[in-house]
Amino acid sequence: VQLQASGGGLVQPGGSLRLSCEASGGALSNYDLAWFRQAPGKDRVIVAAIALTGDLAWHADSVKDRFTISIDNSANTVYLQMDKLKFEDTAVYYCAATSTPYGLPGSRATLNSRRYDYWGQGTQVTVSS
Repeated sequence: VQLQASGGGLVQPGGSLRLSCEASGGALSNYDLAWFRQAPGKDRVIVAAIALTGDLAWHADSVKDRFTISIDNSANTVYLQMDKLKFEDTAVYYCAATSTPYGLPGSRATLNSRRYDYWGQGTQVTVSS
């Protein structure tokens, strides 16, 4: 499966963006999915994950109640709705997929970027006034 991320941009603090990750060459309903981000000079970290069933999701404490991961199987696209953006949300955001069932979203194994086999190319999100 190939993943194509889009939707990043420049936004003021408190603003919103919606990232999209469209899949081709495979159905997203066959994969557990996640969004990661990587700020300059820092490690890539997970921000949200969703099970292939689409009914179980997890969000990191740093983005909880501000970001929402969702999936539209008819569009073969996973989304990350980002509201109330903060300066510290500035990063390159990556979508990722794995066909191996490592467990429920947010379980220890699913937090590890090495567990994901497929990656989008990344989309830059910059929060600045």
